[in-house]
Amino acid sequence: MQSALLKFAYRIGALLAKLSPGVALWVNRLAIGRLVTKTRNRPHPWSTLSDHVSWRGLTDRSYSARNLPAYDIPDLPEPERVGDLFRVPDGQEQRLCPKSTCLFPAFAQYLTDGFIRTMISNEFGVDEDIEDRRRNTSNHEIDLCPLYGRTIGQQVALRTMSEHPDERGKLKSEMHGGEEYPLRLFQPGGEQYNPEFLGPDGKPLLDTPLGINKTTPEMRETLFAVGGDRANAAPQVSMINTLFLREHNRLAGEIAVSNPGWSDQRIFDATRASVTVMFIKIVVEEYINHINSTPLKLIADPSAAWKGKWNRANWITAEFSLLYRWHSLIPTTMRWASETLPGGLLRLNNKVLLDHGLTNAFADMSDNRATELGLHNTANFLIEVEVAAVRQAQQNRIAPFVLYQDAFRDRRARDFSDITPDVTIQNELKALYGSVDRLEFYPGLFAQPRTPDGPLPPLLQTMVAVDAFSQALTNPLLSEHVWGDPITKRGTFTPEGIRAIEHTSTLADVLARNASDLRGRFVGMTRQGWKPGGE
Repeated sequence: MQSALLKFAYRIGALLAKLSPGVALWVNRLAIGRLVTKTRNRPHPWSTLSDHVSWRGLTDRSYSARNLPAYDIPDLPEPERVGDLFRVPDGQEQRLCPKSTCLFPAFAQYLTDGFIRTMISNEFGVDEDIEDRRRNTSNHEIDLCPLYGRTIGQQVALRTMSEHPDERGKLKSEMHGGEEYPLRLFQPGGEQYNPEFLGPDGKPLLDTPLGINKTTPEMRETLFAVGGDRANAAPQVSMINTLFLREHNRLAGEIAVSNPGWSDQRIFDATRASVTVMFIKIVVEEYINHINSTPLKLIADPSAAWKGKWNRANWITAEFSLLYRWHSLIPTTMRWASETLPGGLLRLNNKVLLDHGLTNAFADMSDNRATELGLHNTANFLIEVEVAAVRQAQQNRIAPFVLYQDAFRDRRARDFSDITPDVTIQNELKALYGSVDRLEFYPGLFAQPRTPDGPLPPLLQTMVAVDAFSQALTNPLLSEHVWGDPITKRGTFTPEGIRAIEHTSTLADVLARNASDLRGRFVGMTRQGWKPGGE
């Protein structure tokens, strides 16, 4: 009954929102307020530093926060056994998602790699990885650090830092095949770093790409100098970073022309502020609306957060760093420029992007269907990362799945049949855990079936919505005293930046400004022709 009433309320809300912009904003604020207050607001009392509350635990953000305190589930199964829950059964194909294209997981990966940064690192030529899965290297904000760098030193290395009229405020780039891309990280041959990104001591200024020691020289030749160790993870991630590099440099050029007396720094700051807000608009108005399984279209209205009790400083939780591991959305193979390629060969290899260009990359990803999020649907080449996620959850002593249902006001499962109607999965979970009260958080999230008209299971969808809005709309750039003050807003973003923000709701909007060969080709996270209820 409650679900039917909610659906009816959303339909009424969607109809009201069509009456006028003012009504739409009012409905939007109500909807966002309801979503974000499904659980306790930040700051959380606990972190992965220790089991008890302490000053350091409340302030040291190099440790991940916790939604719930550490919990010991006795006699947990080995991570490899849990990892088998994600494996596609022999003789079966991956299930396809009715709604999503492969642009959806590509954007999700690019978005989350900017702030979900479990402490994992490696060095080129050094076999041993350094990791501490209780800790992170995150700035805890949507700040486009894959583009701009996590630190001031990285930012300086990626910028032109020039007062030349044509270069003020811009990021370093190069032309390839008549198109603009970031500079390469390695010199031709793939054996030596580009000297532009080495410090006086000869050490790299940028984060070493994760997995670098599993690459060939030919692969390394294609890697870009970027602000994050995950931004070269795959060409579909690199293409998004490349798009925003082009938009940054395009907009910086416009702002420089309008402000000939401004310094390189002032132009860079105005451009970065504008591109970051543009990105947040896409997060809400394309990405979150794609996840949304209701008829109500949500709006990136910063004022929805200004008076909210949930408007608190961001701090990524250990649970959030786990729930965003959507590996089963990735097909075993993908089509790039009419060629079908194994997904495993695309990791840390930007060759297809460089060979075929940015527009083709976005159109190809929008033409590939994503696979369905859920158990027994992860491609074989990604099973190892599922096992790593299970191990991370166990190391951080994450509470059982049912306790998160309680925390987010979801109906608590009393039996495995309340988790999933799939009898085979019910039996597998029972064999591993015995009781539903012992079911681990990570496999529990993906054991639930996908929500109708959405790409995510229900608890996962709720948790993503809570964190997405409480993170995106509380960004300092969108505060009442920056975005909400007309004079400060104009000075911070410039008329050129504000105009670009106003004309951006989707990735396709940004691509149309930065590619000459789009020619009406479809670019989107939601499949062409998909309609609610048509599954």
